[in-house]
Formats: sequence, C-alpha cells, structure tokens
Amino acid sequence: MANFELIMPKMGESIMEATILKWVKKVGDSVKMDETILEIATDKVDSEIPSPVEGILTEIKFQENDVVEIGKVIAILQTGGKQEAAVAAPSAPAAESKNIATVQNTAASAPAAQAPVQSSDSRFYSPLVKNIAKEENISQQELDAIAGTGQEGRVTKKDMIQYLENRGSGATQQTSAPQTQTPVQESSRPEPARTAPSQSMSGNVEIIEMDRMRKLIAEHMVNSKRISPHVTSYIEVDVTNIVNWREKAKKQYEVKYNEKITFTPIFIEAVVKAIRDFPMINVSVEGDKIIRKKDINIGMAAALPSGNLIVPVIKNADFLNLAGLTKSVNDFATRARANQLKPDEISGGTFTLTNVGTFGNVMGTPIINQPQVAILAVGAIRKKPAVMETEFGDVIAIRQLMFLSLSYDHRVVDGSLGGTFLRRIGDYLEKFDHHQTV
Repeated sequence: MANFELIMPKMGESIMEATILKWVKKVGDSVKMDETILEIATDKVDSEIPSPVEGILTEIKFQENDVVEIGKVIAILQTGGKQEAAVAAPSAPAAESKNIATVQNTAASAPAAQAPVQSSDSRFYSPLVKNIAKEENISQQELDAIAGTGQEGRVTKKDMIQYLENRGSGATQQTSAPQTQTPVQESSRPEPARTAPSQSMSGNVEIIEMDRMRKLIAEHMVNSKRISPHVTSYIEVDVTNIVNWREKAKKQYEVKYNEKITFTPIFIEAVVKAIRDFPMINVSVEGDKIIRKKDINIGMAAALPSGNLIVPVIKNADFLNLAGLTKSVNDFATRARANQLKPDEISGGTFTLTNVGTFGNVMGTPIINQPQVAILAVGAIRKKPAVMETEFGDVIAIRQLMFLSLSYDHRVVDGSLGGTFLRRIGDYLEKFDHHQTV
C-alpha cells in the first residue's frame, strides 16, 4: 500500500496556474484509473482531470475556487484494494492528529506569511497578472500594494479586475501596503483605466452577467486591438469548381472515409499552400524581434452552443492531405460543441481561419488571434453573374463566388505581403483540381 501524490498538471504553453472548479470525488471515495477526480479552469479552457491511478482519495489539499500553481500536490490517493483500505482505517486518527498539528503549525506561522510584501523579488506574480499590470500601466510599487486573496496572499486575476474597477471609478482599494508608504507623485501616477460612460436605462431592461469565457474573449479581443494595428484586405474568388466537385464527391467521401466533407478543409488546404509560399505570414512578434514559426498550425474558429467562440488548432496541417484535414476539422468541431477539447488542442496556433459564411455573412473584418499576425475570414458562397473569358470571347455566366478577407498586423505585414498572400489563397482555390478522385 502506498500514497500517490496527485499534482496540478501542466495545461498548455504559458499556463502557470489553474483554478479548481469542482471536486468530483470526495475524501474517502474510491477512484478508478482514468475516472474524473476534479474539474479545473485556466485562462484558456475548462478541463476534467482523470486519476492516473486506482485507489482511495484520502486527502484534498486545496478547496474549490483555489488558484493553484502548476506542479503543486493537490490531493493524496491511497493505492490498493478496498480490503487494504479497510485494514488501514484504524490508523486514520493518528493521521488526523498529524494533520491537526500541521494546521496548528501553519496557523502559528500565518502572520508571517500574510505580512505585507512590498518587494517584487519576494512576491510571486503569475504571467497573467503581470500581463494585466503591463497593459493597464500599473507600476511595480502599485502592484505590490494590491491585496491578494489567492493562496498565501497571492494576487489573482479576480483581484486585478476588482482593483481596476475601483481604480477607474475612484473608489479606495484596500491594500496590504503599510500606511507609512511614500505617496506616489502626481506626475508619475499611471493614467486611470478608461471606463465606458454611464448610461441611463429605463426599467424595461435585462442585465446579463458575462460568463467566464465571454470575459476572457472580451479581454483577448481588446488586447489584440491594442497590440496590433489591424489592416484588412478583400478579394472575391470563383469557387464554382470546388462547389461542383464537393457535390459529386461528398457521398463517395462518406463511404470511403466515414467523414462528411465540408468546405473548411479545402480552405485550410489552400491556406497551408499559401503559407508555404509566404512564410513571413507565419510569424509572431516579441518586442522588436520577429519569431518565424516553422510549424504550420491552423486554428479554426468554432462557435459553441452558448454563443461563445473557441479556436481548436490543427497541428502540422502541412503534413495532412485533404482526407486528414477533413477528419481533424470534423473531430474538433464535434468535440468543441460538447466542450471536450483538451488545453493543448486550443494552443500553439500560428494562423487562424474563421468561416463567417456559416452565419450567412458575405464578408467580415476578423480580429487577429494573438500572438499571431494574420487571420482569414471566408464569406458565404453565392451564385452571381460573372464575366468569363472564353476562346469565343467574353460571356456572362452564373458562377459560385465568395469573398475572402484577411486582417493582418501592420507592424510586420505590409500591404504588399498581406495582399499578395491573400491573392495566392484565392488562386489556389480557383485552380482547385475538380477532376481529382476521392
């Protein structure tokens, strides 16, 4: 019989902490291998954490709503069968006494742990908190003075939001700073966060609180507009060959691959080819450095039943053929609607595609998914009269046309690169081989 330490798992790149949403199992419950033991949330996704071993949950170290660093022990499981657990039961009081002593020792040292920490060297701040402080022009001295409600007095995202609300409205924020702290000079005081002007409302309104995901989306979109000077270019492309081929091939596709083929994998295939031709679209920016990504990871925006948006990422999309892309697109779309995506499946994207045509829109001006530098929106396919050049002269014919719109970061993508890249995507779509077999 042995004790197994369950640690907070790493939930994707740049994720340093997670919030415990719910303990599915309680102390004393039997847990099977791969059975969900708790639910957690990060700034990117909610996840169910399965147990890596079979045993009995004997100790829970953090409670619901606690924010826990990656790698910390969050629970103890006792491995072994039910009989072994029953035999070990009499020793529980001793363990309980040990736990009480630990709590008492911790309580005795609590004043030292909760003492105001003014030095940035001795107080831990998560990357998320540091990023918020940077975006809102919060100085280190001001950050050190914010009271934290997290584990060991740490400042959480909730603390930052509350502080910014009070800061913007002029309310006094309770802080952990000493009263003798030297006041900040008026000339060096950060500019208050801008707040929307108050509006009068009649009684015939409904006030809806944003859910956690909507708040994160809102923050992400606003930050993207702050970071990247957006430029959007448009082209119209003739996708008649694609529409006709899909109409003929979709039944054969379903029989051969057990997958329904949509237009999305065809669009992604064209994007991947264009990125190969223009690799400087597949980059990100860090300070004054351009980071060129050699992997082509395509994010596909997917709408959730709640109305929120999530962007699963097809990793190494340039290694997949049309059938492989189709399978990935369908799998991600299905699991996104069921809220079953894993954290690493929505991170690491280098370029994003969003299909606004799904909602009947002919075009859009998408917002860049940071830290990427470009995003493509594809509009609805519509039958329209168009001029076609033939060996007998120009004729007017009914064609299947659609708009493509590319938003790009003008810091590193100039109009020449953005426009040429967009045109190359259109060329690949118009030259689609409609004679290819399934």
